[in-house]
Amino acid sequence: MSLRINELCVNCDVCEPACPNQAIAQGETIYMIDPARCTECVGHYDEPQCVVVCPVECIDNDPAHPESHEQLLAKLQRLQQE
Repeated sequence: MSLRINELCVNCDVCEPACPNQAIAQGETIYMIDPARCTECVGHYDEPQCVVVCPVECIDNDPAHPESHEQLLAKLQRLQQE
């Protein structure tokens, strides 16, 4: 499942550089996660790095983009081929 940043985001700028897939970018008011690029760090780390570094706990699972571990690995392989 892709992750999403909720309205508690304080724009602290620590999540964007922590993402190994460049899935995080500044949105209009808060940071946003691109579900096409988010693999929850599967294939890179044991935990999503944006969640690890977030000081306000504003990153949740995105129920609009449910994905299995296998689907996240397949997405990572596709991203690495681009």
